[in-house]
Amino acid sequence: MQPKSLLRHYLQGLLMGTADVIPGVSGGTVALIVGVYQRLLEAAGTVTEVVFRLARADVSGTRDAARRVDFALLLPLGAGVVTALLTGAALIPGLMEDYPVQTRALFFGLIAGSILIPWRRIRTRSALHVAVMIIAAAVAFLFAGMPDRTVDDPSLFIVFGAASLAICAMILPGVSGAFLLLVMGMYERTLDALHEREVAYIAVFAAGAAVGIMAFSWVLRRLLERAHDVTMAALVGLMAGSLRALWPFVEADRSLRGPVEGDPVAVAIALAFAGLAVVVVLMRLGATAEEAEPVAN
Repeated sequence: MQPKSLLRHYLQGLLMGTADVIPGVSGGTVALIVGVYQRLLEAAGTVTEVVFRLARADVSGTRDAARRVDFALLLPLGAGVVTALLTGAALIPGLMEDYPVQTRALFFGLIAGSILIPWRRIRTRSALHVAVMIIAAAVAFLFAGMPDRTVDDPSLFIVFGAASLAICAMILPGVSGAFLLLVMGMYERTLDALHEREVAYIAVFAAGAAVGIMAFSWVLRRLLERAHDVTMAALVGLMAGSLRALWPFVEADRSLRGPVEGDPVAVAIALAFAGLAVVVVLMRLGATAEEAEPVAN
């Protein structure tokens, strides 16, 4: 492994990890933009093959699959992601507590902009795709409207499950793992565990993430091979409906309201448009990489 290559992949991992800490930005989107998405998806699939062959006691098959694992990408990329997660865990919770309207407005804009990513990847739009979007949006809207129930002391089983779901964003452009944790009530608790270096929590979370990314990489490749446009349409709907969870002005029971006197309305609007603009700029910068690295054919 060349030092330049290691450094490049480490920096790419830093960008992906930073994205995964912020609700609204997808690590998978960043992977696509920096040009490692397809390689990452294939590497995750190879690791999954190693595990399956090992579970079947297929020694020769395991050895052959292990030789094909792209460690030159996975090791420095993973190191960058971990570095970013540990750093971001010390910064984001304070911002959300001290500036709730402003941070939610920014995240709202980021997610709204990110909807364009799966929308643009639908090759042929039809009535079926519109129906899938509407159904997915309705489901997400209802789910996002559930009362806020931040989980302060989750069981390790819940931690494992939450990690398994959230990690899917690492290999799915347009979906934010941090946002999934936010909806599940696990976002702040997870960042606190990272910041406080809680070994047991982090170990179980990492195990859940490993299982999730191996399983979902296989599922994703199959879905995109057999039902690419429907999958993307469902993703558009889920993201659109989930915007309810980040509307800047909410009551304690998560019911929506309009701004009232004293709310920083102008700042919220500016931040929402700033978040939208950031995603649009990233999409423009990554247009060439997106064309060169299609998710599936």
